[in-house]
Amino acid sequence: MKLIIQHSSMIPIYEQLVEQIKGAIIQGTLNENDPLPSVRALAKELKISALTVKKAYDALDQEGMIQTVHGKGSFVSGVNPSIKWEEQVKSIQEELELIVAKAKRIGISEGELLELVQLILEES
Repeated sequence: MKLIIQHSSMIPIYEQLVEQIKGAIIQGTLNENDPLPSVRALAKELKISALTVKKAYDALDQEGMIQTVHGKGSFVSGVNPSIKWEEQVKSIQEELELIVAKAKRIGISEGELLELVQLILEES
């Protein structure tokens, strides 16, 4: 599992970790019962605080994406396929919201945006 931390990003490091690990689980890069690196090992690898990694793992644990067993480590939980689908749809919706906001900022009308989306759908 390759994680990339952008220190210049406005997104907190623990949230970057959560999103990347969650993405790997949803995409199937990480499967049920796969072990995650220990908090200390991942902190050392990424050159960040162990508390930051722990905060990310705790958030993933609360969401049911991973399970942490004291003394054994953290492991990927079984994720319901419908949850995977919902997460993917949510991700697409968030990206579309950014695109719509950008279109509004530069003055593209709703009709023009819909035409553009229709054109892209026809081409794919």
